Amino acid sequence: MKTLNSKSLALATVSLLALGAGAASAEVMKIGVLAPLTGPTASDGEEFLRGVQWAVEEANAKGGVAGYTFEIEVADVKDHSAANVSSAVERLLGTDGVEVILTGYASLSMFEVDLMAEENMPYIAAGPSPGFAAIVSQDPDYYTCCWSYTASFKGYETDVLPMVESLAEAGKVTLDSKTVAIISSDNPYSKTISEGVKLSFTEGGWDVVVDELVPFGEVSDWKVILAKVNETNPDLVINTDYIPGNSALFHRQFLENPTDSLVFLQYAPSVPEFVELTGDQSTGVLYNLIGGPLDSPKWPRGQQLMQEYRDKFGIESGAYGVGLYEMTNMYFMALEQVGDPTDRTAIGKAIGSIKQETVAGNIEFDPETHVALQSNDHIPVSFWQLWDGERVLVGPEKFANGEFRLPPWVSGN
Repeated sequence: MKTLNSKSLALATVSLLALGAGAASAEVMKIGVLAPLTGPTASDGEEFLRGVQWAVEEANAKGGVAGYTFEIEVADVKDHSAANVSSAVERLLGTDGVEVILTGYASLSMFEVDLMAEENMPYIAAGPSPGFAAIVSQDPDYYTCCWSYTASFKGYETDVLPMVESLAEAGKVTLDSKTVAIISSDNPYSKTISEGVKLSFTEGGWDVVVDELVPFGEVSDWKVILAKVNETNPDLVINTDYIPGNSALFHRQFLENPTDSLVFLQYAPSVPEFVELTGDQSTGVLYNLIGGPLDSPKWPRGQQLMQEYRDKFGIESGAYGVGLYEMTNMYFMALEQVGDPTDRTAIGKAIGSIKQETVAGNIEFDPETHVALQSNDHIPVSFWQLWDGERVLVGPEKFANGEFRLPPWVSGN
């Protein structure tokens, strides 16, 4: 189990109030953050905190926003279970001075949106958007509090197939049999994506030759499943388990006896921990992101904030470090417009009206689902390949900063 180091624990337990011009006379309000401080996704939780810390320090150094400076109040969602998320949410809702709650992801079903709505608590999340949309679409006006920085996940289900087939059409890969192995973890995020991917490939004329679902949580050995992959030698191997440690182990064990297959690992390789665990073995892995930072000269804000994060923290940001920075600043924009953080209805409406260039693209919310719009003109589905420890943005062309290369384990290299 990964836990926070002493520096990160200090960040999680000490309220942050950076003094700036006029800060001493400003009223203090609290920003609640739901984050996994312990458990298998604690590396993501550290990123959540860094992103909010960064935005808060900047705002406080300028004297605050609308006459307020800010402290951070953090609650640990641990393993993202319903019990632990409920406990963390209740603690923040019961803390005096908390007037907004932010998270990368808390639960994977997004059930906590209902808890926020009961208290009319402004809530910006970057978790699984299908669950978020399913809740909010029942009565959008009731959920004025709640908004999803993550865009529609539909592209996670539909866009892998055309990406792979476009590589074949360009002569960059050879598809011998149009076969795919699909492995998933039994949780709402991973399973929803894998089911959508299976449907997409089946309708596209591909054969799913391996279809496996593992229990949610830490996986200690993938060799039984990989034996099935080895027997079928598919053109493509997809694993939608989002936990970096699980995904890294899967890829390391795959390379012990690799098939002549492209390897696509959903989300997990975007977390710096994945590269730390795989080292040079990560070269050639493909993954995608919706709402991930566009670190490319073709999207200057993405490149700028990624570099500023490296300069400030001395490490690479995944999706959530710079993402939570943007989300915190979106709240500040809403507060600047409304003026009173306790007018939660007005704050919620102001968040929903934001149309803003972010590190992940142009954000604008769907009024029926409160989910950010997904398209190449809004938040795109971005495709990446790891190479020598670097992240190469290979698609879409509008944002690409490099080109796909055949992985070193595939014949032809």
